[in-house]
Amino acid sequence: MGRARAAIILAAGQGTRMKSDVPKVLHEVAGRPMLDWAIATASAVGAERTIVVSGPHAPLVGEHVRRTLGPDATVIQDRPLGTAHAVRSAEHALEGFDGDVVILYADAPFVPAERVRDMFSSRATLGGIIILAFEAKDPTGYGRIARDADGTVERIIEHRDASEAERANRLCNSGVMCADARALFQLLALVKNDNAKREFYLTDIVALGRAAGVPTHVLVGQESDAMGVNSRAELAAAEKAFQHRTRLAMMEAGVTLIDPDTVYFAYDTQIAQDVVIEPNVFFGKGVKIGKGARIKAFCHIEGAEIGEGASVGPSARLRPGTKLGPAAKIGNFVEVKNATFGPRAQASHLTYVGDADVGARANLGAGTITCNYDGFDKYRTTIGEDAFIGSDTALVAPVKVGARAYTGTGSVITKDVPDGALGVARSRQANIEGWADKNRAKKQKPKDKS
Repeated sequence: MGRARAAIILAAGQGTRMKSDVPKVLHEVAGRPMLDWAIATASAVGAERTIVVSGPHAPLVGEHVRRTLGPDATVIQDRPLGTAHAVRSAEHALEGFDGDVVILYADAPFVPAERVRDMFSSRATLGGIIILAFEAKDPTGYGRIARDADGTVERIIEHRDASEAERANRLCNSGVMCADARALFQLLALVKNDNAKREFYLTDIVALGRAAGVPTHVLVGQESDAMGVNSRAELAAAEKAFQHRTRLAMMEAGVTLIDPDTVYFAYDTQIAQDVVIEPNVFFGKGVKIGKGARIKAFCHIEGAEIGEGASVGPSARLRPGTKLGPAAKIGNFVEVKNATFGPRAQASHLTYVGDADVGARANLGAGTITCNYDGFDKYRTTIGEDAFIGSDTALVAPVKVGARAYTGTGSVITKDVPDGALGVARSRQANIEGWADKNRAKKQKPKDKS
């Protein structure tokens, strides 16, 4: 890979336009906090050090980083004095680091890892500073890149400081930058705040580097690479962009989406070839679906592993910890949580299965409930291979129904049922002859209105 790599992720923005008590960078796109998208990119490109710069107004960001990356991975930008000041806040944390560093943004979740790898490669070939640029359809608000005849960057002009002629330039700065760490901090020390906002701009190191014989080169990516989020509307736009891209990728990989616009994926959804997904399905985090499975309409699935040829729904909910074996069947209005179903096991309708292990080919009748919680602790239910659970059975955990065993319809099973046995737990039926006819006659008798 060559030189050592590090990443600085800027996450100190105030995020006031989000109108939220949650720090902007912890808002989620496709089930993942925006900050974690940047952290994942840094990891994917081989950064041996990742430093997140947060602000004193958002201690939750620091706590999140410490849980994710460790205690030394976050620093505080004590005052909001601009992007150059923010990057300088990471200097002490990278003291002694000898290599290249990329600057990423926690509110720009879609910078592709392959684009950042290209930036590191370009720096290895060209030297100097590499910035990620894009041609904007509407460049309003973006910094413009002015280049010399040889293609190197002369300077970057912030939108509010640009002339009308400069604003006509559609080559824009994404903010993502790659440089030698030592050279970066040397140039940052020279940055001044003589601009309209009285801030220290990171982009000023381009002109400073040029004067010092450190050229800046452009790597042109896609406008979507630089998509940033500063408001709820932009958060929704980012989610929409992710879903559109993922739907296309899924279909190109051999997944059938009957109505693509009604299916929602998480950032880590894994779906194999020849899976069919019907309309109005939502995938939360941690879903993996095997080849040839079918997910019917109106299902909500998260944290679940679905085996080859399995069938789920319609209107089913699979919660975290669910594992369905090959050709297992979960039918309509069935909820499964932290439970395993063996091959060809099934719960076809109106059932709750939580904290349970269901053996191969077992059948759970309508209305089956595993009673797994006593208000304090969770307990597990085990159902053996080829068992048959009668409709409206309540299985009070911890309990085991053996292989090939049956439970009688309407039973409340509180004790283990041996292999091959029938477990029945209900009161005997008593018939009172003539009661219904007498009751009907009494109810239908005209009332005395006097």
